[in-house]
Formats: sequence, structure tokens, C-alpha cells
Amino acid sequence: MANTKLSHQTFHPIPAVHIDVHCSKSAKNFCFTTTAARYQKGLKWAIGHSLVDQKVNAERLVGFLYDDLPHVFDDQGIDRTAYDELLKFRDPITKLDTLSGFLFNIALLKTLFRPELQLHWVKQTGPYEITTRWTAIMKFILLPWNPELVITGTSIMGINPETGKFCNHVDFWDSIKKNDYFSLEGLWDVLKQLRMYKTPELESPKYQILKRTANYEVRKYTPFIVVEANGDKLAGSTGFNDVTGYIFGKNSRSEKIPMTTPVFTQAFDAELSKVSIQVVLPLEKDISSSPDPNQETISLRKVEGGIVAVLKFSGRATEDVVREKEKALRSSLINDGLKTKTGCLLTQYNDPGQTWSFEMRNEVLIWLEEFSLD
Repeated sequence: MANTKLSHQTFHPIPAVHIDVHCSKSAKNFCFTTTAARYQKGLKWAIGHSLVDQKVNAERLVGFLYDDLPHVFDDQGIDRTAYDELLKFRDPITKLDTLSGFLFNIALLKTLFRPELQLHWVKQTGPYEITTRWTAIMKFILLPWNPELVITGTSIMGINPETGKFCNHVDFWDSIKKNDYFSLEGLWDVLKQLRMYKTPELESPKYQILKRTANYEVRKYTPFIVVEANGDKLAGSTGFNDVTGYIFGKNSRSEKIPMTTPVFTQAFDAELSKVSIQVVLPLEKDISSSPDPNQETISLRKVEGGIVAVLKFSGRATEDVVREKEKALRSSLINDGLKTKTGCLLTQYNDPGQTWSFEMRNEVLIWLEEFSLD
């Protein structure tokens, strides 16, 4: 899954540097002295927030966070010298009042999950306040099916004007309304994501989760190629044998192409009656290098990608269920002020003959005209 970083500002090592920053007593004589040997955990932060006329340099702090926060869950970790020892951290289900507690919580998440943080943007939102927007994706490794938890939101990070360090860190989740600690709504939001969805270990189109609300996800898909044929209805299977025949070798070169997931069924009109069924080709394929279809009823097409809203559900994807999910998703999007395109897609990840109904992964997707990640 691609990780979009919206800044390219970085800090580069400077050998044999000695820095003295002299501040007033009100700033507790905040000083940094460092050498090349102490650079990795000291100089970078000193440069990132150096006090000029006893004022916090928020622009440099923004650049520092772009560089530092993507390491929160990797072996490098965040630069702890950027935080007050009495850091106050809050999210809907966690309350911590020390930096050591905050770092222990990160270590615990790394033990129980396989967490990944995607940082979307960082901006100054007050004289001593910086806000970040992020997506956190975590696979809970203690359950056999390794459920994937997705939380998106913003963090408001307060800066101590006396030390120039972060003293407060408060997370707000997009998926709940009550973000104050302790939020039962937040706990339920975590627990309900532990349910079982079976996703085959096959190649899929690449996407990035931009936002997850209580009712849907917003994803950004990269371009991909599909082989498609006319279908009869969203939940129908007409044309499936034709498109799978192409990847199993019924093409101009008798080339067998690896199977992917999911199978797409797309409706192009508002009545959801003009339908095609599609199988995605492996990502290394493009139209020019792919064999031509043997049948006139199937064709290759490049899907340019873009922004979609997604509603996930399990069970049998009957026509009535799919239409009901499409209606519910479109209603949620309109209520949230988002502009939708005509039609929708149904994605089915599982073979219905080999998968229990309760663990099936199905999704309804609606393309969005525009989307701003505020």
C-alpha cells in the first residue's frame, strides 16, 4: 500500500557540530550541546525547534514531524528528546501522563499488532499547536485470522513555550463522535473490527486508506488493468467464465496469467442495469504487453484509479443486498457533503463455494467526484 508523504523536507547529518542555544530564565535556560556522535538523538531535534528570540519555530517543528513521525512503529522510533517527560497523551481509550508511558504504549502496540502509520499532512494550527492527519493500520496477531484494524484521524500536539518540546498529544478518531476519554464508542469501534473477513493471499489492486468513518472508508486507488465482459446484474455471474478463461490461457498467446482478487462487477448507470464483470490483471501487466483476447465479447481496459468510498460487508452478495448497501453508502456520502459519480462497483474477494458466508469479504464502491483530506 503506497504511503503518500506531502512534504519532502528532511534534516541531514552535519559532522562535528557544536550548538549552544542560550535562552532566558523563563525558558529554563534551554540549551543544546552536541557532537557528531550525539547527532541522531540530539542535533536533529535541536535544529528542528531551536528557539529564536525565545519563540517556538513552528515551521521547523512541522518539518521535523514530517521526518520523525513515520518512524513511530519502526526500529528507529521517534526522537524522545522532542517530548517533555511529563507528556500528556489522550485518545478515546488511552490516558497517559508521562513520556515513558507513551513509549511503553507504542512498544505494546508493536507487540500485539503489526502497526503502520501513514502520515498525510502536518500543519501549524495555533501559536503553540501543530496538527497532524494520519492513517493507522494494525493487524492483530493474537487472533488466528489476523484482523486488520484501521483508525484514521488527527492529532493535536501542544508545544511547551518554555522548553520548545511537545507537552500534549491528543488524538481524535474520524470513526466516532465521542472522542473524550474514556469512550465506550471508541472501544466498540475497535472491537467490531476484530470480526473475521477472509481475504485470499492473491494480488489485489493497490490503494491507500485516506479516511475511515463510522459508515465507510475513503480510499485512493492506483491505476490497474482489467479484462471485462458484459454482465447481467451486479450480483450476477454472467461473463465470469469468459474473463477467467482469458487469464487461464484462452488468449492470443495461450498465456496463463496469475489469478488476482477481487472480482469486480460494475454498474455504469443510475439504475444499476448496465453492468460489466471484471478481473484485475497483475500489476506488472499493461495493455500493450498483455495478450489479445480470443473472444470479441471481452476486452482489456485501464482503470485510471482515483478516490472511492467503500462499504464492507459479509454474507452472500445477493442483488437485493447489494442494492441496499449501495443505497445506504450513497446516502451517507450525500449526508457528509461528498459528490458521488453515477453507478457503483461490487467487489467479491472469495469463492462462494469454498468460503463460509460469515467470513466472506464483499464491498460496494462508489467513485467520488472530489475529496479533500482536511
